[in-house]
Amino acid sequence: MKPAVKSTVAMSAAALAPFDAVLDARSPAEYAEDHVPGAVSCPVLDDAERARVGTIYKQQSPFAARRIGAALVARNIARHLETTLADKPRTWRALVYCWRGGKRSGALAHVLREVGWEAKTLEGGYKAYRRHVVEQLAELPGRITFRVIHGVTGSGKSRLLRALGRTGAQVLDLEALAAHRGSVLGELPERPQPSQKLFESRLLAALGQLDRLRPVYVEGESRRIGQLQVPGALIETMRASDCVLLEADLETRVALLMDEYRHFFTAPALLSAQLDCLTELHGRERIEAWKQLAARGDWRGFVARLLEEHYDPAYRRSAARNFVRLPQATILHLPSAEDMAFAQLAETIA
Repeated sequence: MKPAVKSTVAMSAAALAPFDAVLDARSPAEYAEDHVPGAVSCPVLDDAERARVGTIYKQQSPFAARRIGAALVARNIARHLETTLADKPRTWRALVYCWRGGKRSGALAHVLREVGWEAKTLEGGYKAYRRHVVEQLAELPGRITFRVIHGVTGSGKSRLLRALGRTGAQVLDLEALAAHRGSVLGELPERPQPSQKLFESRLLAALGQLDRLRPVYVEGESRRIGQLQVPGALIETMRASDCVLLEADLETRVALLMDEYRHFFTAPALLSAQLDCLTELHGRERIEAWKQLAARGDWRGFVARLLEEHYDPAYRRSAARNFVRLPQATILHLPSAEDMAFAQLAETIA
């Protein structure tokens, strides 16, 4: 008699590798908040159905909830088989998870196995995955050698990171992962920030792809990027790492920031609301002076004053205090805002 094949997989760094796909059987709202990077949303109950079954469970009985829930689950799984999963070959393998690795993922995995596919569930479900993320983010950064790129706002740190990436150097772009440029005007209008949990999931996935034998370039960030918190172990490792200091003159910085702030040129209400956040720090008179420059269309004057009166003092207060190796940084000068200038600097570094 053949031994029974185990139908579950324990969470680990290598747990997802043997599978062709990871299926998230939770509701769309649960998936949107956070999910395993690359997982496909295959809800066996949508948000309204999940709420309905939960209400029946509490107000009527567990039996009534299971009976109605089973019918809903069956219909939803049938729809996935006819759409998302319709083109999968016989050899396709899937790992399925739900909140705790229970009924929702079990139901979907059972039907997939009945079809003839190899399908397993994640032990402990999303909760086990989330524990894994938290544990790994507390431990993994300390095993990576970072080189931290510094410079006042507008000196082109993010562009230098991208140029380094094009040379083949290893880059960790925290602002791209967080969908935010890290400053008071750093919101990306076309990309809302992810949830804190989803940011951490994407961060761990990025860290896991790095070669620990090679240095990783990262921008010197504060503990917060927009509304998101950089995990403590990562920020502390970065603060103890070697530094590269990027310098640029005011004209170059203004040119770079005007390109980044272009969406504010046609959104005065959005700009005004963001500037109002600085009233307590700078006072209403200075904020109004900045707004008047913007209202007149004097964007160069507006950006220059914002750099000199807000960003530069803030950088001087925080950078040297938080990054202990900054005084020994390698200093590089950016001669212009042209792409070629960044490419040449990247080649020099890499």
